[in-house]
Amino acid sequence: MAEKIRCEHILVEKQSLANQLLERIKEGESFEKLAQENSIDSSRKRGGDLGFFGRGVMVREFEKAAFGLEVGEVSQVVKTQFGYHIIKRVA
Repeated sequence: MAEKIRCEHILVEKQSLANQLLERIKEGESFEKLAQENSIDSSRKRGGDLGFFGRGVMVREFEKAAFGLEVGEVSQVVKTQFGYHIIKRVA
C-alpha cells in the first residue's frame, strides 16, 4: 500500500499574513484555532484537517513540503498556485 499521511493546513492569500500566523503557532497558539479563524480553504471548518492522502493528490509544492515533515512538525510557509500554506503533519 502506498504511504499516506494526514495533514492540517492554513491557506491564506498574503505571505505577510502567513508569516504572522506561523510566528503565532511557534509561540504556542492553537494551529486548529488559527486555521478556523484565518484559512480561506473549506477545511477551515475542520481546523484545517485535510485527512489522509497519498502522493500525487496535492499540488507538487504542497506535497513536497508535507511529505518532508515529521509527525507533529509544522512547515515553513509554502507558496502554491492557491496561495500561502502552513502545513502541519498529524499522522
